[in-house]
Amino acid sequence: MIREFFSGIGVLGRGLGLWATRPKLMLMGALPALIVAVVYLAGIVVLAVFSPDLATWVTPFAEGWVEPWRTITRVSAAVALVGVGILLVVFTFTAITLAVGDPFYERIWRDTELTLGDAPAEPSGRFWRLLARGIGAGLRILALTIVIGLVLFVVGLVPVAGQIAVPVLAALFGGWVLALELTGFAFDARELRLRDRRRMLGARRARTLGFGVATYLLFLIPLGAVFAMPAAVAGATVLARDAIGNREATLTRTEAGRHPEG
Repeated sequence: MIREFFSGIGVLGRGLGLWATRPKLMLMGALPALIVAVVYLAGIVVLAVFSPDLATWVTPFAEGWVEPWRTITRVSAAVALVGVGILLVVFTFTAITLAVGDPFYERIWRDTELTLGDAPAEPSGRFWRLLARGIGAGLRILALTIVIGLVLFVVGLVPVAGQIAVPVLAALFGGWVLALELTGFAFDARELRLRDRRRMLGARRARTLGFGVATYLLFLIPLGAVFAMPAAVAGATVLARDAIGNREATLTRTEAGRHPEG
């Protein structure tokens, strides 16, 4: 499991390697991320500044508590709010950046597929169907993110333990959500739905989390998301192809077991 986790980190490393071989293509992919990042950075600063007031607003039950429990509870709530806010920002940043820079990221995805070989055929006459499927998958992933965010907020209210657990759980859940979102190009091109995506990536969960958590942590670095976003799209293509290949190999072994020679 540990080896697979680090193998997933290596998948992101392969994507980052494209900066050396396709610098112009990667720079084009960084532009949409830069535009969206400026807006989101301002939002994170505002959230951090107003988190104490928000924490007071969401914990009215602690108003009559004696000190230090009231302060501890509200500090815990403020930390939890920032953690949940970062999780939501990372996901929505990815979704919006992919939408804004769709032509650039589709080109990065296609270039990666062609480099690896056995690329799927160019989609033709399916734009609206793929768009509707992509929006539907995005909304379902967003719903999952909101549920996860609420759970993390509740966990964050636990003094001390919550402040340790929230960042760790946010990285794990956020990494999983990012992997689901970023592999959309490769899976959609092969007519595979979100439930197929979840199942195939789940079959190699440690590898998927290695890629997703590494991407999530890079996105937390100032301007890290700008340079990591195009690399993450390329790495997600590798991750998706590995998951699809693993599924096909499993099916082949199953068929061979059902129909042994002789």
